[in-house]
Amino acid sequence: MHKTDLKEKIIIAIDGHSSSGKSTVAKELAKILGYIYVDSGAMYRAVTLFCMENNLIDGELVKEGELRKKMEDIKISFRLNPSTGIADTFLNGENVEDEIREIEVSNLVSPVSKIGFVREAMVELQREFGKDKGIVMDGRDIGTVVYPDAELKIFMTASPEVRAKRRFDELISKGSSVSFDSILQNVVNRDHIDSSRDHSPLKQAKDAILLDNSSLSREEQLEWIINLINERFSQNH
Repeated sequence: MHKTDLKEKIIIAIDGHSSSGKSTVAKELAKILGYIYVDSGAMYRAVTLFCMENNLIDGELVKEGELRKKMEDIKISFRLNPSTGIADTFLNGENVEDEIREIEVSNLVSPVSKIGFVREAMVELQREFGKDKGIVMDGRDIGTVVYPDAELKIFMTASPEVRAKRRFDELISKGSSVSFDSILQNVVNRDHIDSSRDHSPLKQAKDAILLDNSSLSREEQLEWIINLINERFSQNH
């Protein structure tokens, strides 16, 4: 359906706001290109789940001293799920793909992900994943911090209401009992925390292309990105 004659492997960095559809589009794009997909947000969610399971969060206050001591005990990996064709997230050998998407984790991931030593550890791991290029990685700071030299950078966004509706529909389809208002509040809160944190705040890289997908379907977004790749790279090889 989508065709590209991209010859050389590149790194594609997709950053953007919470629930802007980064992961969904990045996964499909990686499939089309035959690239490896890395969900950096899932990595921070896995650390958050570890904190929750090990009593390292009191309310929304992370016990940073204790977490720092346990960072070496956190092993995150991605393994291909044959039924979906997409990699699932594993925490210390256990598949936690569903657990890390729950609203409880969503509400706590920003306080965890803004901690400097957590980000440093995750960035190091993310760079290791992309050492041979041929990857699509999405997150908050991929184009600004993890891969500032990425050949293609895209910054995705949509209105808070549209993003909340997408997240609400996704959770309801999985059987979760949540309210739209709570999801919208979570989206707004995460935008504020992600954009104002001291370490690697969410911002559009100067050389990133903005994609506001408020009124675009997933198929239209993929078509837009593939056209961008063909315009930028195919003619050069």
